[in-house]
Amino acid sequence: MKSRRDFIKAAALAGAGFSLLKAEDLFANNAVKLRLGFIGVGFRGQSHLELALRRDDVEVVALCDVQQRMMNMALGLVTKAGKTKPQVILEGPYGYKKLLDNKDIDAVIISTPWEWHTVMCLDAMNARKYVGCEVITGMTIDECWDLVHTSERTGMPLMMLENVCYRRDVMAVMNMVRQGVFGDLIHMQGGYQHDLREVKFNDGNDPLGVGAEFGAKAFSEAQWRTEHSVHRNGDLYPTHGIGPIAMMTNINRGNRFTKLVSYSSKSRGLHDYVVKKGGESHPNAKVEFKLGDVVTTMIQTAKDETILLQHDTNLPRPYSLGFRVQGSRGIWMDVNKSIYIEDKSKKPHQWEEAQAWLDQYDHPLWKQYGNDAAGAGHGGMDWFVLNAFVEAAKRKVNTPQDVYDAVTWSAITPLSETSIELGGQSVDFPDFTGGQWMYRKNDFAAGEY
Repeated sequence: MKSRRDFIKAAALAGAGFSLLKAEDLFANNAVKLRLGFIGVGFRGQSHLELALRRDDVEVVALCDVQQRMMNMALGLVTKAGKTKPQVILEGPYGYKKLLDNKDIDAVIISTPWEWHTVMCLDAMNARKYVGCEVITGMTIDECWDLVHTSERTGMPLMMLENVCYRRDVMAVMNMVRQGVFGDLIHMQGGYQHDLREVKFNDGNDPLGVGAEFGAKAFSEAQWRTEHSVHRNGDLYPTHGIGPIAMMTNINRGNRFTKLVSYSSKSRGLHDYVVKKGGESHPNAKVEFKLGDVVTTMIQTAKDETILLQHDTNLPRPYSLGFRVQGSRGIWMDVNKSIYIEDKSKKPHQWEEAQAWLDQYDHPLWKQYGNDAAGAGHGGMDWFVLNAFVEAAKRKVNTPQDVYDAVTWSAITPLSETSIELGGQSVDFPDFTGGQWMYRKNDFAAGEY
């Protein structure tokens, strides 16, 4: 059994090897094929599957799900791609264990309801598979520690497939941060500000926008995701906001989160939506939704930056992740697509459009592989995150977003729930690296420099 120190040293070396590979090796080595299994082929799993089927260096060995309807859609993608039909597993909620028993599978992609992520990740690592898991990975602090300990014990990487780290404007801004354009970082903001009412409710026939049902009578995510809004109150989806911010502020790589405090607003949005779609007599109009419509979280880092996150999914609003990167020399905000850099912007104290700056500092990965990512989900981000996972697994090196990132970003949810339950008290943030954050280097997406 590897000791914690041995694993961290090996992981650090693997991570360094990953970042130092030439771009042409990191992103275009098709000589080695990765044998991939999919646990969960709902809409998100199908998105990953479709991208995997485009690749000559991936063999899709097995598909597992609990619903024939979703499996039929996934098999349709396989047929359309002209690929060999994979093993099909439709054996209930624990059928995934049969997939993990398949010795021909090197890595798995997990795209299932949140409450299944931890146990599936643990079982997959114990089966000696590379694991790529949709957000989030752990719903409790204990689950997060279980993931860390299992990854360290087995030596198997766990990558949470947080795609916004690869968003083109975000990577350009990260490039600017690393080149000192903003000076010393002071304050960051982000969040998940996205009207999901049509995702949380439907009538069971259409995935979006029809009806006021959730749970067993509904379809797709409304079958499970809405239950979290009924029973939980916290930042239920922090990773899209915190992932890019964590990479810019070197979290787990020379910096760490130290404290967190959260507050929640009242809950009105989901009830009003049910009444709008189903009327005041609809049974779900009597449901009490615990999740506040807007949850605000503040995080402090060891380097004394402050970070503000907001979770806002139950009210009518346009989509925005609300990014703000502010340093001693300037500020960028995505909501108004603007930037201001002191002594370099066109006019003092006035915003200017950010696009020219983003073009100037476009990240090397996007410059070289933007065409490959064209047409992939979420503006091409999905291509980059799947590619990073596939290439790491092919080479048997650590993933660029590792197990410590996965649990650190996921832990925001239970910590925010605790802070809110305690009336807005500050809570300490666990150090999942065991002190190694002081020595690890941030080489995320830096291999091309």
